[in-house]
Amino acid sequence: MVYDFHTHTTLSDGSLSPMELIRRASVAGYRAVGLTDHVALGSLSRFAQELSQDCALARDRWEIRALPGVELTHVPAAAIAEVARAAKEAGAWLVVVHGETISEPVEKGTNLAAVSCRDVDILAHPGLITLEEAELAARNGVFLELSARPAHSVANGHVAKMARLAGAKLIVNSDSHDLDFLTEGQARRIVLAASLEEKDLEEVLRTNPEILLERILAERNQPPE
Repeated sequence: MVYDFHTHTTLSDGSLSPMELIRRASVAGYRAVGLTDHVALGSLSRFAQELSQDCALARDRWEIRALPGVELTHVPAAAIAEVARAAKEAGAWLVVVHGETISEPVEKGTNLAAVSCRDVDILAHPGLITLEEAELAARNGVFLELSARPAHSVANGHVAKMARLAGAKLIVNSDSHDLDFLTEGQARRIVLAASLEEKDLEEVLRTNPEILLERILAERNQPPE
């Protein structure tokens, strides 16, 4: 089973509608999938509402935990806490922040703002994250992403190193925009390519996702798996 908390649909820059993405994820063997389209303050209410309806229908009919979420993308660092709180209030079960990947001009301070905010669940592709930021992530329960997306994955080894030093929890996500769903084998290779070891696979690919999923469900008063 695969857990994936970072995907994109036609609501932003993905190629699949929300329902088709969920269906294809289910057929691909996903246990849970987060639909996290790119938003800022103006779009988050509409996206959260639309994704909530499709995810609820899918959860009711198929054996997959479909989670409505958002990815706060190029939001000013000083506004991340405000927008993350607004996203949760608008119905997003999952808040991802587009971190300081080395491949895009993300505002400096975005990583720090994200890991300081308890309404943020995942800091995606955080690039050259500092040890101080990783320690804050550990303290505030923000998961750090090992990305499957080529442009973002070049820093996975550094992210893994900082997470291990700080005690922060790592998670693997596809950042899917198309039919690029993860397989369990691909997820394993991403972990190992980040200079982690075989003994880390269970923690990163199963234990940590289950901790995050349980937390999300508890926050929304949903029954556990």
